[in-house]
Amino acid sequence: MSMSEDLLVKGVRRLEWAESHMPVLAEIGRRLVEEKVLKGVRIGMALHVEAKTGMLAVTLARAGAKVRLASCNPLSTDDSVALALNKKYGIKTYAKKWESTEEYYGNLNAVLDMSPDYVIDDGADLITILHTERTDLLKGVKGGNEETTTGVIRLRSMAKEGKLKFPVISVNDAHMKYLFDNRYGTGQSTFDGFMNATNLLVAGKRLVVAGYGWCGKGIAMRAKGLGANVIVTEVDPIRAIEAKMDGFEVMPMLQAAKVADIIISATGCKDIIRLEHLRVLKDGCVMGNSGHFDNEISKKALESYAGPPKKVREFVDEYTMPDGRKACLLSEGRLMNLAAGQGHPVEIMDMSFSIQALAMEHLVQNHSRLKPEVYELPKELDDLVARIKLRTMGVEIDALTKDQVHYLSTWQEGT
Repeated sequence: MSMSEDLLVKGVRRLEWAESHMPVLAEIGRRLVEEKVLKGVRIGMALHVEAKTGMLAVTLARAGAKVRLASCNPLSTDDSVALALNKKYGIKTYAKKWESTEEYYGNLNAVLDMSPDYVIDDGADLITILHTERTDLLKGVKGGNEETTTGVIRLRSMAKEGKLKFPVISVNDAHMKYLFDNRYGTGQSTFDGFMNATNLLVAGKRLVVAGYGWCGKGIAMRAKGLGANVIVTEVDPIRAIEAKMDGFEVMPMLQAAKVADIIISATGCKDIIRLEHLRVLKDGCVMGNSGHFDNEISKKALESYAGPPKKVREFVDEYTMPDGRKACLLSEGRLMNLAAGQGHPVEIMDMSFSIQALAMEHLVQNHSRLKPEVYELPKELDDLVARIKLRTMGVEIDALTKDQVHYLSTWQEGT
């Protein structure tokens, strides 16, 4: 068997494994096939190309949609899955691991060449290109979904400035997405990437989590479970209090950098680690990013201060400071959980991508009534995913009685 055939078999197995552990998406997919809501709809996707994303693309295609897929990050593609999607499932997939910047944007444009009716984005690069370089296609785009916090921030900024030209559903703000994907997904997958990249111990080390949003909460929780002494850095006073009351040390990054054995950033902002921090960084510190873009840890500052790095492992670059201190950067500062790991657990993405499928169905059915704004997913769709998930887990819950419903809906009955 050739290397290409080996890679294809690996990709097919990964997709089949994911499918066998995504019962919520499977149930929603069967209904979409029966109701033919997506038949003939052109959907352009920019997501991390790996097995769970692959099953979302396959589900939409089985429901009758014409799907094209590119990666939303130059390092997050699973080449075996990309090959399997192209060769076995017939889904045009434009992605490979270690894409150059030119290849990355070329692949996004290849997706847009299909003149999509709808887009599914992760980080808003696809939507940004539509609004800047491919404006000729805008009139044909009826709506989109956005997967992640960083993208939602960009899109809300566009909408505020009156620049957004079609409605977008913030999948990220659905409870069945961020409460599980951002927290339990990022928490576990970050350390999958860390272990694979470094093979180093976490227990007993001082681990700094930059940002205490839902992703940061998940990382801090998992780090504590692995035995780390966790420090949180924040700019939001309320989140800082949350972190303190959750049992973590809280301090400014300038102070934390002096004692950190490991720093993991998950803020959605840039320059979380910059020159002032590098000047005091503890010798041997390992830095990684679980935010979307590769600007949370400033590579510009690293290279101007320490010079070019030395590659010491596949996903580890070592920088030597002027005074001899060393620091390591994981996955070139890109998403460590996908570049060095396999992304979020399958069962987590079953919920997230079920939300994606329902959001797409909602857009197809309602786009003509929606203004070019950022919308939250209707609560009933969020609840639907939750109820299907509980059923697949074999879990039953209570229901309110009529009397309880009345009690909760009136102000007159106090006791």
